[in-house]
Amino acid sequence: MKSKISILLLLVCFLNTQVHAQKMTKKELKAQEKLKKEKEIEALIENKNFVFDAERVLPQGFRTIIIDFNTYFLKFTEDKIECDLPFFGRAFNVGYGSNDGGIKFEGKPENLKIEKKKKHYELKATVKGKEDVYTIFLMIYFEGGTTVSINSNKRAPISYDGNIRASKANELK
Repeated sequence: MKSKISILLLLVCFLNTQVHAQKMTKKELKAQEKLKKEKEIEALIENKNFVFDAERVLPQGFRTIIIDFNTYFLKFTEDKIECDLPFFGRAFNVGYGSNDGGIKFEGKPENLKIEKKKKHYELKATVKGKEDVYTIFLMIYFEGGTTVSINSNKRAPISYDGNIRASKANELK
């Protein structure tokens, strides 16, 4: 009888103990989230369909300018790049009376090159606008942070910091 009670008591003790073997640590959760974000960025790059939202402007020879609203963008698709970004800096050979203060163009990307590095992607393309030729260089980090540099024939080089995201269906024309 004592052996039955001791076995029953031992069984109750095992059932009352909590097992934490399957719980993930914070480090593992963080690594899993990082991998998930990297896969999302990789899918955006492979599909060649994303939107860059500018948050900061880094004009050549000026201090960094923080943009308050997410109204400035660079939409990238395989067939077309559409850009509406502010410009602060020196302009060369701009039409007299031009009141267009930003970099605005849309056109088909030419000489498109995408290269995966250790911690980021590098994307380079050339776009011929109505009055200028733009060379666009994107450095897209795996966590989504992005730096865009734009060189043109009529303006000083300028860079932008921000993030990329998937384009929404209503944004595409």
